Parts: sequence; C-alpha cells; structure tokens
Amino acid sequence: MGAVKDHFETLYRKHADPWHVASAWYERRKRELLLATLARETYVHAFEPGCGAGDMTRRLALRCTRLCAVDLASSAIGRCRARLAADGIRHVDVMALDLPHDWPPTPADGFDLIVVSELAYYLDEETLAQFLSAVDASLARGGELVACHWRPDFHDRRVSTDAVHDAMAALPGLTLLAHHYEAEFRLDLWRRQA
Repeated sequence: MGAVKDHFETLYRKHADPWHVASAWYERRKRELLLATLARETYVHAFEPGCGAGDMTRRLALRCTRLCAVDLASSAIGRCRARLAADGIRHVDVMALDLPHDWPPTPADGFDLIVVSELAYYLDEETLAQFLSAVDASLARGGELVACHWRPDFHDRRVSTDAVHDAMAALPGLTLLAHHYEAEFRLDLWRRQA
C-alpha cells in the first residue's frame, strides 16, 4: 500500500482540494443528496473512512455525537483537523490510517453509521474484501451503511462502482433503504437488522 499512500499524499501536497470537493457542483450536490438520504437525524458514533480534507466530515459532525474520520494521506488529515478546529468542532477523532490493514477503535456496540464515499473503488478485490469484512464487523445492529461512488471509469480505479455496491449489499443482515442511480454516481443506504 506504500505506492497508494504516496500517490494520495502527492495529490494533497500539490493541491489542497485535488477533486474540487468543496467547489464542484457535482461534489456539492452529491454531498447534499447523501446527507438527505440518511434515515436518522442524529447518530451516536459514526465512521467516515476516506475523509479527505473534511468537507463531508464537517457536515456529518453536525449530526453525530461522535465521529471517527480516517484518511490515508497525512496532508489531508492535517487539513481536516485544521478545518474542524476552525469550526470549533471537537467531537471528531481524525486519524491517518492505512485501511483496512489498520482500523480505528470500534465502539463496543459498533458504529451506528458508516459512510463510504468515493473510496472503495480504489481497493483491489482482495483489499476490498478485507475492507468490507472490517466494515461488517464494525457496523452496529440497527446501524446504517451508506455508499456513494463515481460511476464513469478513470485511470486509478480498481473495481467498478456497481461491483463495490453489490459486494456491500451482500453483507449479512442488510436491508436496502434507499437507492439512487445516475450516469455519474450511485448512492445506496442499507440498515442492519436490529
């Protein structure tokens, strides 16, 4: 994973917002749709793998008592921490971890929300299986899993968006609550049986 980490670290060092997450209409619209799709107003302890510089993190924090935000790139994590501090948000644990090999501490009852956005298609099939196994072990009974990913092909994609979402749907005990499908992205929300 060293080459992958170096790749993302280089992207964040060259540009504070490599994918224009803060400014692009696609990104802003997608973020609003994802947040509107969540079934609950508030969550006790959520997990956001692949938080980047914190655009979604800042919004999720408003709906969570605690939030764990993780990214591979230390530069992204630094920006995320700085933005949260500037907003006075102090209930978010921000960590640089190499998922799924490193995994954050999971609450005793699991996370009641896991948000996987624009991340899982970067993982090869073996790493994706490990990642989903860890997601499965970390999701609380009655917890929600939301996934949102760009659909068109791009140069460093390892797995198709549909394959990622279909693999998530196959996790045990999940019921699909919402499905949104466009030419540009796919958004799915599942809830684990209580």
